Amino acid sequence: MADADDVRRLALALPDVVEIDSDGFDFRVHNRGFIWSYPQREPGKPRVIRTDIAVLFVGDEAEKQALVLGEPELFFTIPSYDGLPLVMLRLPEVTTARLQELIGDAWQMRSDSRA
Repeated sequence: MADADDVRRLALALPDVVEIDSDGFDFRVHNRGFIWSYPQREPGKPRVIRTDIAVLFVGDEAEKQALVLGEPELFFTIPSYDGLPLVMLRLPEVTTARLQELIGDAWQMRSDSRA
């Protein structure tokens, strides 16, 4: 079981990571986001920052679908993220070891993609 403190600890242990001021958490490398708190929006209600759900950069649609279909207990997506290489991760359902792997992969892809 992981939480926002685990996300913060693991993300900040990586080189060149900056935490952006947020109501939850928001981490970037070379000004590219790789993991942040899920900004839940429901019609007619104010946005709620969910620190129990992380938005994770996954690189491409194939990886996104593999995660969502292969591990629906951990990963999901929503229509407003269609076409974006992002998944939502249920932090209470993931081990810290797996979270470290996921954050490291997201960091690596965003770090490597800088121009």
